[in-house]
Amino acid sequence: MSLLHLSFYSSFTLSCLGLAFHRTHLISALLCLESMMLSMYIALSIWPIETQMTSIALTPVFMLTFSACEAGTGLAMLVASTRTHGSDHLHNLNLLQC
Repeated sequence: MSLLHLSFYSSFTLSCLGLAFHRTHLISALLCLESMMLSMYIALSIWPIETQMTSIALTPVFMLTFSACEAGTGLAMLVASTRTHGSDHLHNLNLLQC
């Protein structure tokens, strides 16, 4: 395994661990999700260069588009939950309430 692959795997793993263990604020969960998407974007950008395959060269662009949509939706949820609940603590949010 090369050093490049190890850095992508470790950044993705650290983002997953951050999402799993540090879930006190919604903004920290969104930052962990965004770092997971960015590490996958960089890995998918390097992959066609390593394999010399041009057929999958547009995949990182699609993923970056979905990542931007995810970030916008997450920030909208952050603003809405802060306005309704007064803070962005995840323990204040109850999915059973409408």
